[in-house]
Amino acid sequence: MALSSKNKIKIEGGMASMTDLVFLLLIFFIIMSIMSNDTTPLALPNPDTDLIKNPTKVNPTVIVTEDNRYVVMPGGDMNAPMEFDEIKELVGAVVMESGTPSLKIAGHKKAAYEAVFNVLALCQANQWEPVLAYDN
Repeated sequence: MALSSKNKIKIEGGMASMTDLVFLLLIFFIIMSIMSNDTTPLALPNPDTDLIKNPTKVNPTVIVTEDNRYVVMPGGDMNAPMEFDEIKELVGAVVMESGTPSLKIAGHKKAAYEAVFNVLALCQANQWEPVLAYDN
């Protein structure tokens, strides 16, 4: 008694669809290599410039507390945070004293976005470079 089936399943695959796929991928990569932009502008420092101007100088920092109040460092008191209107002149004086037109902004993770954006707007109005500090 023979139990073999007369219907055989062919295991071989068609190569025509594989060559079409390879051809399409080849065209895709050729077009993408032509369209790629290799002139991305980079602001790199000159090799003759000194990267560390004054290592003892402290960067001016505004810390946004959990209750959306502000502490200006150096010299600020974490136990006595201030409102935004109170820190405007103080931040300007600290940035001018540092000699660099940049301001580090650090905030509590529960602080409102508006509180941080107020400091960013102050940086933009005075043409300071904002540096956002974050912790993973």
